Amino acid sequence: MVSNVPKEELLSAGLMIGKFTKSGKFRLNISCLDYLAKFCKNKIWVKSGGEMPYLYGNHVIKAHIARMTENIPQYAPVCVFNLSDLPLGFGVAARGTLQTKEL
Repeated sequence: MVSNVPKEELLSAGLMIGKFTKSGKFRLNISCLDYLAKFCKNKIWVKSGGEMPYLYGNHVIKAHIARMTENIPQYAPVCVFNLSDLPLGFGVAARGTLQTKEL
């Protein structure tokens, strides 16, 4: 059975983790970072010198990586942490673990 609910009667509870764009894609918000970090398989830890450039929108470069989980494939989703295990953000790995070690 389908029914319409007036806009005035709509109610939401909880945390907004993202939204759908007009083209139908789902975009994650930064507010879901705490929940996403718990279940993330691929993690990258950034040195203290690389935290601020990352938070200002720059890429994480190899010199700023303190450690990373093994066997991260290229273009895999990753969570970025500082050395205190505080989640800083999420993104996509431009290079895999093996490619990063060879650089």
